[in-house]
Amino acid sequence: MQLDIFVVNYNTANLLQPMFAACDQAAHGLQLRYWVVDNASRDDSVAVLRAQFPHAGLEVNAENVGFGRANNQLLKHVQGDYVLLLNTDAFVAPDTLQRTLAYMQAHPRCGVLGVKLVGRDGVLQPSCRYFPTPWNVFLARTGLARWLPKTRMVDDMDWDHARVRECDWVPGCYYLVRREVLDQVGLFDPRYFLYYEEVDHCKRVKAAGWQVVYCPDTTVVHIGGESAKTAGALSDSGRQISVLQIESELLYFRKHLGRAGLLGHLCLTAVGDLYLGVKDLLKGRGWRAAAFHGQHWRQTWRLCRHTRWATQPTR
Repeated sequence: MQLDIFVVNYNTANLLQPMFAACDQAAHGLQLRYWVVDNASRDDSVAVLRAQFPHAGLEVNAENVGFGRANNQLLKHVQGDYVLLLNTDAFVAPDTLQRTLAYMQAHPRCGVLGVKLVGRDGVLQPSCRYFPTPWNVFLARTGLARWLPKTRMVDDMDWDHARVRECDWVPGCYYLVRREVLDQVGLFDPRYFLYYEEVDHCKRVKAAGWQVVYCPDTTVVHIGGESAKTAGALSDSGRQISVLQIESELLYFRKHLGRAGLLGHLCLTAVGDLYLGVKDLLKGRGWRAAAFHGQHWRQTWRLCRHTRWATQPTR
């Protein structure tokens, strides 16, 4: 069986060798075809790719075009029945490729498949997720979700992750897609520079009648944030770049929930920032801590205006 593996690299030259080695060790007779886009790395990634991995098809971008657009560049190379999107900071187990492809073959309505993700320390990461809404994002930011336990949150970790589960979306660090899905719905919306690409894609995949499935039969070690930390300040939670996450969130809610959904998100963001600022003051954390939430709201509003009410990206 032939498997096309898409890799987008940005300043992670040190991770290329272990990532490729893990895949090669997991091949077990599979024909792996690697396709790499380097997104204008500032380290020696391109030199490493050309010298150590000449068997990988390589496209070098003059500028960083974002995760989704870079993956889209590689669609023209697809030859097999399945495509794996793999992060450079995600390392497959020896059985990962065989087990996930076997599941896809046995379940023809499965369009996208994800796996159990763990950190270097073996701690389980969110691997099987629900779609974000203005409400569950608000509850997660403010910590008020504990008072509403019946609300479906994006990350629900309180269930047995040892069983197969159909879900809304799976993280893009290990993202196995059936070629039929790509032919039908395409890959990523190029408006998302970073974050929410796979959320949006899975929503379209499910709308087209396919299943998105979490498969616990194998484990992938995911470091997380290795490319992002070279591009800007990471947020305290989720190791994500705040500005990019805010913009993608705005674009997603406008696209799928319309003007009303976007307005609801903006209102809840304002309420959430006010609540968190007052909470910091009451807990004696000082004005500096409280002011952070005001900055978050101003950043959200600025991005809303710069994206023309979340209808177009800023980059």
